[in-house]
Amino acid sequence: MIYLIEDTINGILMGSIYGLTALGLTIIFGVLKVVNFAHGTLLMVSMYVAYWTIVLSGLHPYLALVIVVPVMYVFGYYLQDIVIKPIFKAEKDVREPSTVIIVTTGVWYVLDNLTLMIFGPQYRSLPDNPLQGKMIELGEMFISVPKLWGAVTAVATAFAVYYFFQKTRTGRAIRACSLDRDAASLSGINQYKIYNMAFGLGTAVAGVAAVTLVPFYNTFPSVGVLFDIKGFIIVVLGGLGSIPGAIIGGIIVGIIESVGPQFMTATWTEAIVYGLFLLVLFVKPSGLFGVKYDW
Repeated sequence: MIYLIEDTINGILMGSIYGLTALGLTIIFGVLKVVNFAHGTLLMVSMYVAYWTIVLSGLHPYLALVIVVPVMYVFGYYLQDIVIKPIFKAEKDVREPSTVIIVTTGVWYVLDNLTLMIFGPQYRSLPDNPLQGKMIELGEMFISVPKLWGAVTAVATAFAVYYFFQKTRTGRAIRACSLDRDAASLSGINQYKIYNMAFGLGTAVAGVAAVTLVPFYNTFPSVGVLFDIKGFIIVVLGGLGSIPGAIIGGIIVGIIESVGPQFMTATWTEAIVYGLFLLVLFVKPSGLFGVKYDW
């Protein structure tokens, strides 16, 4: 029973981090109405930025946020501005331009292979990591400290993003564009600048997720693929465009992955995750927390 409780707690913690990796994906979809297939790659780039920031500066892993988040925001802003914005302008009468999916897939392959060429296929972990192997002992249970801090960061980030969209002038402008880009433009909102900001924000959130992962997860060129797949499963479970849904969907996946091996093989655990994914698609395509209208 103790082990079951321990696995459930660690599953919730890891699931919160999964939700954080998917949060940027759901932000971009909620505003631009396109599925960003390059999101996992942007997470991978963020992990490399976090890794080298920590290694070269000697900062505590979480202090690297002050560098990683602005860098990834700027990277996402100009990636949207240079690569994706021309498609929106060319297909301005299309609500959800499918060409963007092809372009983001291309960005995925280009960045993955460019990273492989520059850094090689080596798996990298932080040297002199102050969080490595740290545990909190609660009776007979052991809770991972890096995952605990990651979960706290995930929940805090979700609240911060939600507050930003609901309470700030820029956040309301982003929501206006997500609801009706033409009406927002008529109100004086520069929709293309808003899209750049939303894409930058989603990429910055991926930067936050990267900082929470680097202390206990290896960094390598194809790491984004693993979280890309989980990210799509999570946003479908929680509901595309739903901020709370991203975190709760991640927790569901985390609990299944953590508790499942107590009763079955890891293969069957993965099968349950994909089975739940398909079930939600059939029963409630909008996701568990999906809403009829956008934010």
